[in-house]
Amino acid sequence: MKHRKSPLTAAIVSCLAISFAASAQQAQPDATELDRVVVTGIRASLQQSLESKRNADSIVDVITAEDVGKFPATNVAEAMTIIPGVTIDRAYGQGERVSILGVDPALNRTLLNGQSIASGDWNMSDFPTRTFNYSLLAPELVGKVEVFKSPEARMDEGSIGGTVNVSTRKPLDMPERISITGRVSYSRNDRVEKTDPSASAAFGWKNVDDTFGFILSAQSSNESIRRDGIESFGTVLAKHYRDGLDGAAGSIATGNCVNACADAIRNNPNAVGPSSVSAHFFEQERKRNTYSASLQFKPVEKLNVELNAIKIDANFDHMAQAMFAWQGNTYGSLGSLTDITIEDGLITAAKHKGARMVFDMQNRRAKIESETYDIKADWNDERWFASTHIGSTKAEGGPEQVFGEFLASADYDWSIQNGPGTPATLNITGPNPFTTPELFRMDGGYGSTNCATTNNWCSGWGGNLVEKPTLDKETYGQVDFGIKLDSPVYLLRFGYKQRAHETGQIQRGVTLPSVQGWGDATANMFNPRDLPDNYLSGFSGYGDLNNRFTIDGWALADYIRGNTWLAPYQTAPIPTTKGNSEFIRNTWTIEEDIQAAYVQADFSYERLRGNIGLRYVSTKLDSSAYACNTGLNGCTSSSMTPAQVEASYDYVTRSSKYSNVLPNLNLVYDVAEDVVLRFSAAKTMARPNYADVSSYLFLSDQSLTGGGGNPNLKPYRSTNLDFSGEWYFAPEAILAASIFYRDVSDYVLRISQEETHYNINQLRDAVFLVDRPQNAGDAKVKGYSLAWQQNIGAGFGIIANYTYSDGEASNGKPLPFNSKNQYNLSPFFENDKWNARITYNWRDKYFTRVSGGRDVWTMEYRSLDASVAYKVTDNLSIGLEGMNLLDEEYHSYYGTEKLLNGAYKSGRRYMASLRFAF
Repeated sequence: MKHRKSPLTAAIVSCLAISFAASAQQAQPDATELDRVVVTGIRASLQQSLESKRNADSIVDVITAEDVGKFPATNVAEAMTIIPGVTIDRAYGQGERVSILGVDPALNRTLLNGQSIASGDWNMSDFPTRTFNYSLLAPELVGKVEVFKSPEARMDEGSIGGTVNVSTRKPLDMPERISITGRVSYSRNDRVEKTDPSASAAFGWKNVDDTFGFILSAQSSNESIRRDGIESFGTVLAKHYRDGLDGAAGSIATGNCVNACADAIRNNPNAVGPSSVSAHFFEQERKRNTYSASLQFKPVEKLNVELNAIKIDANFDHMAQAMFAWQGNTYGSLGSLTDITIEDGLITAAKHKGARMVFDMQNRRAKIESETYDIKADWNDERWFASTHIGSTKAEGGPEQVFGEFLASADYDWSIQNGPGTPATLNITGPNPFTTPELFRMDGGYGSTNCATTNNWCSGWGGNLVEKPTLDKETYGQVDFGIKLDSPVYLLRFGYKQRAHETGQIQRGVTLPSVQGWGDATANMFNPRDLPDNYLSGFSGYGDLNNRFTIDGWALADYIRGNTWLAPYQTAPIPTTKGNSEFIRNTWTIEEDIQAAYVQADFSYERLRGNIGLRYVSTKLDSSAYACNTGLNGCTSSSMTPAQVEASYDYVTRSSKYSNVLPNLNLVYDVAEDVVLRFSAAKTMARPNYADVSSYLFLSDQSLTGGGGNPNLKPYRSTNLDFSGEWYFAPEAILAASIFYRDVSDYVLRISQEETHYNINQLRDAVFLVDRPQNAGDAKVKGYSLAWQQNIGAGFGIIANYTYSDGEASNGKPLPFNSKNQYNLSPFFENDKWNARITYNWRDKYFTRVSGGRDVWTMEYRSLDASVAYKVTDNLSIGLEGMNLLDEEYHSYYGTEKLLNGAYKSGRRYMASLRFAF
């Protein structure tokens, strides 16, 4: 029997034996150890990436430390946009979620050195998911980033689109014994008009024998973010204006909508329009301090020991506020309609008399603290190797919120007729609450004999003080063994891994049960001020939306905490979870115990190479949440003692268990020295989002809508097929094409359904339209990608790629975050002194979620970034970067482009940097 025993094979075996550690610690058996190559420029780093891709036994793309550092980017996600099939979501003007081959970001995994990394979220409306928050990861940590589009049995399961493996730098791979590197930079957002400093430094040392070394690094990043926008919260139907809802009268009954107005809503009962028109203003201070330590020890040639520690302290304090006309409010506006325009089933304009207006102020302090520790040891003998890897990762934090809600009434008209170019227009007639803070007042409630007070008065809802601590942690341990053979199957390996994961959140706080005459404060009590002069710049035709004020959120917090708003018969509320059904519904824990075992054979025969393997994984899931045991509406009553309230709920756990058998095959055929063909077939799986399998429930008592989880969800299961061809037609150049197919079973989509729940505002049961995840059947993603990379000459080069991805569920529903078309273009220039790069990204529209029974889409998005740097000396360089130079509008809509969900602009960002390396 003949088999190839080439230098390539030997290099693969050697690299694997020395550095393989657990499923994907070395995400790839490279023939060239990238970290050992001295990177001297953009072209050298691109060549490294091509060598890694060419020598891989699976379908993988790589970006190196030089790529991450030279791209105009403030986090790793933004640097990944040049990889074919990779798209990022920029809701706040920066890349935070990564989609691979048109697959939902939650169905891709991000690993750090081949292992899980805990993540956290700063927004009160966000729930713990399986996506990684890339805004936490500093680019300075990165040695290389590998994106695996086809799996291997030794790699962690849980990805359908692909797996991102971020590798940090290794001490013994440094080219010199001592390394001192760093950067000082200043950034500025043209909407914020404030300069923010950032700095990073790393010190590396190794002994002369290359047997012991360490790298210590620290990075401090500060960035000011502002987002202006026009938005709508939900939709309203013409029949709701006609008939009213939940006992509230409609506009015909109130006598406001007559003649042509009444005919229009009678004849078009299912016409849909925006429920509100809002002026959105968001400000945030992002501060991230990152510390890392890496130690490497080789006491003997065959033993390698590594210890890595990373600590991230991040603050995301922000103020989110909306001032809006709420024409779809159930109790304050459905009876206010006086005129309406309906075009092709869409309510495009209307007039209202004495309709509800709202000012929501949300001030939040948010922090995330993350710690990751791991240790691994590899023993590499001539005929076998063994590896063990243990570690833990934990992220905790979350927001603390001050929420104040002020209500007003006004006469106004609104329009979306010129959308999406002009997202929405609002014109206010008569007294204008947008410019008159004293017209906005907290809800003081209403009189009723049903209310349990001595005054027969039902208190209103003026806001709350809420904290939502979250926890995401995992401990893991694994062992791997390999036997080297002198045969076509040159490496046989097998291993076992166990992971214990816990994710959850607690919601607790104090609501403001305001009473008329005591707690119904007006907005002018909290230091009102005008918004900046450039508010809503870049938008047009918005009417009165840009002429509005804001208040001091912390003065509002002092007012709520001071309890001066209490009526004489009220007692100060105590911050708690069980004192409020909303807080109870949003407190939950998910625990997973995951056990996996695999066997994999790597082979090489003549021009054919690859691997075949099988991974078995068992998952035990416990979903825990509070459940009411009293049978009362609302579960508790105001007459209960604190002890009785505490005893009204039981913490209930629902358990499930499932297992998956995941075979895979990777084939690589070297057609010629410069042509490579690849094929991959695999069974994969992905677990549902943590929040989706929880028992959480959110309800809006005013709009009668909500969202919740589903502990009965099954995991996604997929059959993956990939084929690619690569032509390395010149040095540092490639033309490549690939075809991909994903056949997914038990795909999870959100479905809207009517549910009866207790309405806290109305003190009775009501019917809500609630969005919950369901296993909606099968889904398919199929497409292709094209890539071109080349040094053209005279220092110029180009990277370009295009991806087509067609994704759809069996019920015809679109798949989240799937853009049918996307392309990236990145020309660059480099000589001995200068380097420059421009990166342009464009992606097609994409579906994101279901809200109130309607599909929410994001419009096509384009991004232009650029950088230029000058090498002052061999040790010093200066650079200038520009990001989001088009100040692109992030625009989402309900089904049809005119029906606005939100349109936002986040400003252009500029950064000047001084880099040093010794």
